[in-house]
Amino acid sequence: MREPKRDPRGLPIGPGHVLYPILATLALTGILFGSIGHHPTEDMPESKTHPYFPDHIWPYPILAMVLLVTLGLLAVFGQPALQLGQAADPRVVAIPRPEWYFLSLFQFVKLGPALVTSILVPAGVVVGLIFWPLIDARLGPRLARRLGWSSWPVPKRNVITGTMWMAGLGIIGLLTLWAALVPQLCIPWFTNGPVCGG
Repeated sequence: MREPKRDPRGLPIGPGHVLYPILATLALTGILFGSIGHHPTEDMPESKTHPYFPDHIWPYPILAMVLLVTLGLLAVFGQPALQLGQAADPRVVAIPRPEWYFLSLFQFVKLGPALVTSILVPAGVVVGLIFWPLIDARLGPRLARRLGWSSWPVPKRNVITGTMWMAGLGIIGLLTLWAALVPQLCIPWFTNGPVCGG
């Protein structure tokens, strides 16, 4: 008696699982390069091959010289254009400011206790981003059942996940704009007193 054909979605690790790309890569690596299959170079005829030296080695010194000359020319002719600000002067007191991509974190640190805003929250965000695929794969279907949905929507149409991402990006954008464009704007804050931009 034949067994009924199994639905691939019912398998422990199917195409929708987080580990599926890793397992597929391992399987394909074993087939292409391992003892499961044979190496692709075994099928090449001997008459069509070329020796590594000098046929395959000669482009690399040429590419290295072209790269070296290009970097040298950029250093000589491009360096004056890169000095956009004033030269460093050790007698002038400078207020350190981060680059634009860290302005939101720079502004966020001012909003609460230093331990929480500078260490715990950024570390939590990084850990959350690392584990987000696992959280979305595990908690998503449970949340869908609780909300009465038939299934957890695909990521492009997922309202909850999309709203969370847009809220996070909006907060980062507002903090960045507040620090960069409106440094004189100060708002009263309940932990440290008034907080100013910049």
